[in-house]
Amino acid sequence: MKGKKALKTIFLSAVLAMSGWFSGCKEAEVLEEKPVQEVQKDLLVSAEKLTTIQAAGLRQIAVSNGQSQLATLVKYDVDVYRLTYLTTYNGQEMKASGLMVVPLNLTSAAPILSAHHGTTFDQKYAPSNFQLSSLTGFEAFGAAGYLTLVPDFIGYGVSRQVLHPYYDMKHSGTAVVDMIKAGKSFFRKNNIKASEKLFLAGYSEGGYVTLAAQKELEEHPEHGLTVTASGAGAGGYDLEGMLGRVVSGKPYDYPANLAFILQAYNQTYGWNRPLTHFFREPNATRIQELIDGTRTSGSINSALDKDPAKLFNPTFLAALKGDGEQALKQALKRNSLKNWEPKSPTRLYHGTADTMVPFENSQVTVDAMKAAGAPDLKFIPIKGGTHFSSLEPMIKDLIPWMEGMK
Repeated sequence: MKGKKALKTIFLSAVLAMSGWFSGCKEAEVLEEKPVQEVQKDLLVSAEKLTTIQAAGLRQIAVSNGQSQLATLVKYDVDVYRLTYLTTYNGQEMKASGLMVVPLNLTSAAPILSAHHGTTFDQKYAPSNFQLSSLTGFEAFGAAGYLTLVPDFIGYGVSRQVLHPYYDMKHSGTAVVDMIKAGKSFFRKNNIKASEKLFLAGYSEGGYVTLAAQKELEEHPEHGLTVTASGAGAGGYDLEGMLGRVVSGKPYDYPANLAFILQAYNQTYGWNRPLTHFFREPNATRIQELIDGTRTSGSINSALDKDPAKLFNPTFLAALKGDGEQALKQALKRNSLKNWEPKSPTRLYHGTADTMVPFENSQVTVDAMKAAGAPDLKFIPIKGGTHFSSLEPMIKDLIPWMEGMK
């Protein structure tokens, strides 16, 4: 469920050759914050300016990567910040972080875009670990006039002391919502005009996070935020369906994702079971060593068995196929999004040849949402698209759709 590599491919593969267009990373600057009366608690902790990026550089990168459509929208230089804010993890307040991209010299109120990255195993790829040599890809949306927020997610950046609660709906949604609130606080305090338009977008795990945040906002109007539109791609929304894929016995080329979700649930929900309850050796020991925040998904996948019968403890696998492991099955059901009815305009995208998150996962989700009465939901299959090739077609459709509501 990896979207970061695809983002770089779309927008930024030429960035190293174009570093002359970017102003260098100056000494970090923390803006003075003026006290403002808030009805809700102010979740903003700090905003650290990292750099300024010139529009010409982002425009040329977009053209060089075949994104002439995006290039025509790039109009503004942008300031890039590391935003630190307050959120909640297992009922306890904690600091979280993310990247914020602010277009400069705006002449009217700008919409907010909350953009969500794909599965990340290596801490250095957290969006707030900003480097000119490895941009997130979302900087271009800031240059197109969106006040862009890119959460690291809990477990990355300043919250890396805890394991990321991977595919946990509540933590996924609230970490996004709280960053939006913190961003709006920053905009108010710095006289940056934000409109009431709020867009959500993400791919892979970021697609799941997009819908989790949308659900949180739609079901809790007390947040005071209304979603204008939401676009999500290949997000693995039906976790019960993914379980069916595992117990089918077919080899799965991305065992790192399975290890991540089991380890995340084990810690997030306080099960604290030995990994040998879930995995055969040597996989159990390898997982403990490999999911340490320093490895890529490819290196983890290559070190683990891809055959479920070899990857999983046979007792655990038998329980999954039968009536056992109810705590896990209930967690997967609770965190699935297919039985929710999105109210805001929503588009889902998925490549028909995706082997990481099967196309059927989105099809089943869309069918269930429409049956529940979703009023403005469109599903856009990407014919022949893989998990790694489908982000570009999604962006090509998503941009004009969002621009029409901007």
